[in-house]
Parts: sequence; structure tokens; C-alpha cells
Amino acid sequence: MPFIRVSYLKLKYDADQLKRISHTIMNTLIQHFNVPEDDLFQAFHAHDSQEFIYSNNYLGIERSDGLLFIQITLKSGRTTNQKTRFYETLAQQLSMTIPMRKEDVFIVLVGNELEDWSFGNGRAQMLHR
Repeated sequence: MPFIRVSYLKLKYDADQLKRISHTIMNTLIQHFNVPEDDLFQAFHAHDSQEFIYSNNYLGIERSDGLLFIQITLKSGRTTNQKTRFYETLAQQLSMTIPMRKEDVFIVLVGNELEDWSFGNGRAQMLHR
């Protein structure tokens, strides 16, 4: 049940690249977190340069304007090992399929609980399964 937001600098990625980014994120979620294939909810946001602000070298990582912010909200409970393997795999896969720099793959996982989701109709579907 992940919800994914991807933010990037306008005109840095074309429609085909965005589609490949979407597929790569989803395939990595399936591989590492056992997410069902049809559990696909993603929003892509292109930003003007004045709206897309980041440190070029925080923690010694040299970032470029090809930076992707990938925020994934999902049910808590994944292990540290699962998360670190997910980060590594996603950065590697994006670097090969787009291609892009691994340094420009910024990922944040936001954990929550079953009662924090409504998929429509004003109901908490995950509580009534």
C-alpha cells in the first residue's frame, strides 16, 4: 500500500524516463517489500528551479540538477536490512535504466499504520480485510 511522490527539476526528465522511473520504483518495492503489483499509487511533481532546493554536497554526496526526491509512504514494519537493500537496489536500477547518477537518488520512507489509509469511499479498507 505504498503511496509514492517523486519530485524533480522541470525538464530534467522526459515522459519515457518518468515511465521508467515509475516502473523501476514499483519493481523494487515488489522485490524487497512484497508489494502487490496492482498496489500502484504514484504522483510525479515537476518543479521550477526556485521551487527545488537542495544541498549540493550534504554528507559528502555530490548532487546535480538530475536529483530525484522519492518519498514513499508505506505500512511500517520493514527491517533495517530490508530498507537498506531497497535503497541500494533502487539507486542501482535507476542508474542503469534511466540512466542517471546514483548520487541523485534521494529516498525517504515514511511509515504508518493500517488505520492511516483510506483508498476511497470514506472507509479504512485495510482495517476491514
